Amino acid sequence: MAKVFITGIAGGFGKPTALSLLDRGHAVAGSVRSRAGRNADTVAELEASGARIVEMDVTDTASTEGGVSEAIAALGGLDVLFNNAGIGSYGIQELMSPEDMTRVFDVNVTGVQRVMRAALPHMRAQGSGTVLYTSSLIGRIATPFYGTYSASKWALEAIVECYRTELSGFGIESCLIEPGAMPTAFFDGMVAPNDPDREAGYGDFAQVPAMSAAGLAQMLDATPDQRPDRIAEAVVALLDMPFGQKPFRTVVDHTGVGPQIERYNDALHDVTRAVFTNFGIEQMLDLNA
Repeated sequence: MAKVFITGIAGGFGKPTALSLLDRGHAVAGSVRSRAGRNADTVAELEASGARIVEMDVTDTASTEGGVSEAIAALGGLDVLFNNAGIGSYGIQELMSPEDMTRVFDVNVTGVQRVMRAALPHMRAQGSGTVLYTSSLIGRIATPFYGTYSASKWALEAIVECYRTELSGFGIESCLIEPGAMPTAFFDGMVAPNDPDREAGYGDFAQVPAMSAAGLAQMLDATPDQRPDRIAEAVVALLDMPFGQKPFRTVVDHTGVGPQIERYNDALHDVTRAVFTNFGIEQMLDLNA
């Protein structure tokens, strides 16, 4: 059984994934920014199920390094890292302040880099490992009002493309998970712009983001198969696959968008392999299907 560390374990994807892995006998540790407050009940439930919880802030380098070290010690090693911590954002792009954009990128992009720098020396030393990442369907395309969030996930996808190749020779496989919108508390904590003077310049259009969000909520209510447990199922399925044969990207969506993203992913896969073949480095893609 694997030793798994999940960042953002108390979140909408982290908790069901952790419980599913624990049910299957895996050893699981996970990070939360704080054990108290809104996380307290979830932390208690996870610990009662056997998870080890560490406090860690992925926006702080010292905290991240300490948290990853604590998790590795608690698990007695590290086989699987699931970069799952993230934050959302929503609103008209012009209204998003540079500070708000920086906050989103600090969690979704730089935060992942902090975790990787803390965990990879251990994985490289042992010569094996699996790294999973929570991306998004809108890390592949961009839709109105999600510009900052999409940009952060597009950036994540680019970084993981590089990690995939650069780590392959060290026996470390990489897997991106690309969910569609899910009904989780993720939406409650989104970074939203607060610039009423600039918003006034958009007139009636300023009301469209709220209407669009309401329509999405109705769609999710009408799509019961679109639920966070699907991410847990995807993670379990990936870890059940033989090492080196896992797909690089896994789409998780039941709203009808998924097949279109899979077409895009397939095309990019072919383009990437052709380019790498031209440069004589196609073997750097062989660790993932």
